[in-house]
Parts: sequence; structure tokens; C-alpha cells
Amino acid sequence: MAHPDLTDLRALVPPAAARAFADGDDRLTATLLQRARDAQPPGTLAWAVLERLLGLAFIHVQREVEGTFALERADAILDRTCPPGGLGRPDLDWLAPPDAPDGERGAG
Repeated sequence: MAHPDLTDLRALVPPAAARAFADGDDRLTATLLQRARDAQPPGTLAWAVLERLLGLAFIHVQREVEGTFALERADAILDRTCPPGGLGRPDLDWLAPPDAPDGERGAG
């Protein structure tokens, strides 16, 4: 079985969530990421990517406990699914709108 390329998984990020994050609307960002995550089967790579981004968004707004638990759940799945040291991890840059310059990522 071929290992998935995480860059293709960026398409899972709802554009509205990226816009909300760039606009500093943290509540809407979390809501849209949760909805996208809940649309994926639990335990899948797609679910883990969105769960990790949700955790990072929570940590970004000082909700460290929720964010840390989300990262632990997501990273356990990513560790099982992806080769060690192979593809890295989704980060807050994934929430940057596709047309945002590098210096304007994660303005929330």
C-alpha cells in the first residue's frame, strides 16, 4: 500500500475555515474544522489531519488542554499511517488561504 502524500490532504481544509482563520475568527475556524472532521470516518488519515489542525487552532487561542488531546489523538493515527520521518505533520500554515503570501499565514 502506498503512503499518502500529506500535501494532497490540504484539500480537506475547508476554504471558509482558512478564511476565518486569516480573519481572526477563531470560533468559526474551529466550527468549520469540526464539521469537516466529523464528515470523515473516525480513525482515518483524513480525520486525523483535520483533528490535528483543530488541535492546533485550539492551542493557538489558548485552549491548550483540548488542543493537546486533539494532537495526541491525531498523531497516533498519523504515526500508524505515515512512514516515520516521511511526510511531516499538518501545521497552522495549512489554514492559510491558498492565495495568501507566506508572510500572511495564520493571522488569527
